[in-house]
Order: sequence, then structure tokens, then C-alpha cells
Amino acid sequence: MMEERKTHLDGAAMALMILLCAAWGLQQVSIKVANEGISPVWQGGLRSIGAVFLVWAWAARKGIRLFDRDGSLGPGLLVGVLFAGEFAFIYWGLSYTTASRGVVFLYTAPFIVALGAHGFLPGEKLRPMQWLGLAFAFAGVVSVFAESLGMPTRNQLIGDAMLFLAAVLWAATTLVIKGGRLAKVSPAKTLFYQLAASALVLPCVSIALGEPGVIALAPLVLVSLAYQTVLVA
Repeated sequence: MMEERKTHLDGAAMALMILLCAAWGLQQVSIKVANEGISPVWQGGLRSIGAVFLVWAWAARKGIRLFDRDGSLGPGLLVGVLFAGEFAFIYWGLSYTTASRGVVFLYTAPFIVALGAHGFLPGEKLRPMQWLGLAFAFAGVVSVFAESLGMPTRNQLIGDAMLFLAAVLWAATTLVIKGGRLAKVSPAKTLFYQLAASALVLPCVSIALGEPGVIALAPLVLVSLAYQTVLVA
């Protein structure tokens, strides 16, 4: 039986979100490191392939049923495609721009979620103080990386645009999950949809882009890929 969904963050949820954001932040660095030995989008595909089996094994151990018919297939496939697009742009974009620049553009996603939730999700409209808090939080991120946001090169602008598109897709994924059938299924099943779809889509995108795939599997490249697969995804 599903646990009751909460509408406010308690202390445990806040601590978990801080830990999660730290893990995501290190992910951008690990992608840049692994890009030295594995083509960007191919790397994303390998991450999802490894992670989908880990989630499947974890769900089986916990007795979570991933393949029951519960009306979630349509939205599940949609979030899977959105997720695949998001990570295609993240991995590809970070080959053009720096991790510190990329994270600023990627973390515009909370603002897009807030705007979408305010307009489309009942009961999730933000109060003025919450908008102010979001603005201060984003200003903090920008101030930390202000030095790296100087005059960009052409390649950096391309990468920045890709990371912003990734943020839009990330926000769209969140809104689809929160606003539809997936809000009532196991979070593990939602994650499984995302990873399974991206495990199929990203290698195809990589081949279409003509990426060479695996270039050189140095120990640090393998550690970076393992971090993304086991701890983040």
C-alpha cells in the first residue's frame, strides 16, 4: 500500500533534498570526467542501462511490482522520453560548456516547475514568500559561480542552451509525474519507466549522432560512470 503523500517538507525531507542536490551537483563533475573516455550521450545510455537493472533488482527484493497493469503505461512512457531527452542534453551540453556554468542553467528547473505547478497543479500555488525564497536560492547559486559566467565562447553558449533545454525537460517530467497517474504509483516504478526508456533511447541517439562510444576506459572514467549509475541514477 502506498504511503500518504505529504504536501509540505519536514526536516527529514529537507535533509534528504540537500543530500540529493549535492549528489546531483557532483554528477555534473563526474560526467565531465567520464566524457574524456566515453562519448557523452553513449555515456548517458550506459548509465541508464546499468541503473535500470539495479532498480529492477532492488524492487524485486522489496516486493515492489513494476509490471502490473495500473493505467500508468502512457504517462510512464512520456516521462521516460522526457527523461531521455533531458539527459541527452545534459551529457551532450557538458561537452561544450563547463560544469560550473552548466549547473546554473540546469537549476533554472525549479523556477519552471514552480511556474507550471502554480498554473496547472491544484493545491501547489506558491505564496509570495516562497517565490522570494526561490529567487534568493537561485541568486545564491549564481553568486557562487559568478566568476565562471563571464563572456562565454560560442561553444559555451551552445552548451548553456542545451543545459537550459535539459532544465525545461526536467521540469516537464516533474509536472507530469506530480499532476497525473504516476503520482499514485510506486516511485520505484516511475524511476523504472524513466531509466528503461532512456536505456533504449540514448544509445540510439548516440549512434544517430555518430559518436565513437567508448574511447578509453581509464580508472577515473570507470569510477565516474559507476558513481552516476549506482549512487545517482
